[in-house]
Order: sequence, then structure tokens, then C-alpha cells
Amino acid sequence: MEERLKSLMQDLGNAINESLSDSERIAEAIGEIKGAGYDVFLVLEATIGFNKREDGEDAAELDDASGNIEPTEVTSIGKVRFTTQDQRFLRALRITVDEEV
Repeated sequence: MEERLKSLMQDLGNAINESLSDSERIAEAIGEIKGAGYDVFLVLEATIGFNKREDGEDAAELDDASGNIEPTEVTSIGKVRFTTQDQRFLRALRITVDEEV
């Protein structure tokens, strides 16, 4: 695997870990569980896929100032229902889901 991709993957892992570590809500929830007399073991699994673009394929547009990827249009082919636990988890990761209108 390319060294650059390895470095980018490590950066992504660190960013996810920092996001979880800095989450006050996660810290509160863990504190509540510990306060109730339990030890906490948190194991998260993420599946992240990479596909190498062929030469000439358009890359995602980047915002020059921040380096953030511009959002693209997403087409839904079905409905997804999130449990309260799903919603809390996504909020802890700072992921928002638009409510269906």
C-alpha cells in the first residue's frame, strides 16, 4: 500500500479517536455507567473503503481555504429508521441526519 495512503488512513483514525475522546456526551455516559458500579469497555468497528481513481477521473471538489470536501447530491432508494441509540451515537460523532419532511 502506498505510504501516502497509509499516512492518510492513520490521520483519519486519529481524527475519529480524538472526536470520540473529546466528546463530553460520551464521557458523561461512561461516567454514569462507572458510577453505577460497572467497568466500561468500548470497542467500535468502522469499515472504510478506498477505491483508486483512474487517471482522468474527476476528484471531489475541495474548498481551497479549508480542504473540506464539498457535499454532493445523495439519492435515496429507501427509508432508514434510526433508533434513539443510533441518533445519540451519530451525534457523538458530530454527524447530523436530516429529518424527512
